[in-house]
Amino acid sequence: MPPAAPVQSVEFIEFAVDEAARGEFEALLGALGFSKAGQHRSKDVALFRQGEIRLIVNSDKEGFVHSYQITHGTSVCAMALKVPYARALIARARALLEAPHAGAVGPGELDIPAVRGLGGSLIYVMDDASGLGRWAEIDFEPLPADGAADAGLFAVDHVSQTMQYEEMLTWQLFYTSLLEARKTPSQAVVDPAGVVQSQVIESGIGGAGEGLRLVLNGSQSHRTLSARFVTDFFGSGVQNIALNTRDMRRTIARLRKSGVSMLPIPENYYDDLEARTDLSPEEIDALKALGILYDRDEHGTFLQAYTTTLEGGFFFEIVERNGYAGYGAANAGIRLAAQSRLRSADENMIIDDLGL
Repeated sequence: MPPAAPVQSVEFIEFAVDEAARGEFEALLGALGFSKAGQHRSKDVALFRQGEIRLIVNSDKEGFVHSYQITHGTSVCAMALKVPYARALIARARALLEAPHAGAVGPGELDIPAVRGLGGSLIYVMDDASGLGRWAEIDFEPLPADGAADAGLFAVDHVSQTMQYEEMLTWQLFYTSLLEARKTPSQAVVDPAGVVQSQVIESGIGGAGEGLRLVLNGSQSHRTLSARFVTDFFGSGVQNIALNTRDMRRTIARLRKSGVSMLPIPENYYDDLEARTDLSPEEIDALKALGILYDRDEHGTFLQAYTTTLEGGFFFEIVERNGYAGYGAANAGIRLAAQSRLRSADENMIIDDLGL
């Protein structure tokens, strides 16, 4: 069979969005600094762009994406990976007994090869050698600039997929068999309701925006946020996407000004940060004011912030990676505690509203 291929980049991430929810979702993308850059030539599909990040919003009434949206609600239904030779990777998938996906292709559209991924989602593969890398200009009619202010986001840092704990070994094998990829050591993350096992898969990692970083999460407890995501989502799927910025403070200030709801971080986190790092009080106050988390390793520093979760449990993460090699595992427990507290508050509000 053809050899495993390294991933050169994440070309796009596609969301399945109901027409009724589309306005609100596209408003969120605009507040995050994305511009509507193209409209599909034959389908109800729009392309949003910021830096090298390309997000597709699909509200088409037919086909795979429509079925996926009915099952899972607003969600990530597909992502596209650029590899050296797409057809060779599909041939490898066939040799590994993976059935490639065959979708409907309209007149003049590119037939982008794909395989089924986690939870029935799709993984498209493309390359420059065959012209598949020109998908945006071929399938989409370009739109004039819409005046949206750039927020400084420029690349996809990593994608987190949440699944049943029993599935984790299966999907690790899937990615490491199909792609030229490596696993980092598995880590246990403490959720207020149990332990979440986290496994990172990396392929073709270079500078920001190069290669693929996947974080696989699963929990044996049925009460953790990871387990509740699987229940609410009706299956496994993408729970969050992390996007790179080069200036975290500027980006988060811009997002807050635009009305993006950011996850509130407990104040005692910053008390602990002052005790265990050499950051100055002024630096810690600046992080605290914007709800930014901090970590570092022998390679550099890492800053993180999160949006609040959308209906269904999905959220965006904003990161500034300065030589740092990890994924902020030291902060994961704080993030999970903050999300659990917010979810509990929302549930109590609903109970009060119902008079129960």
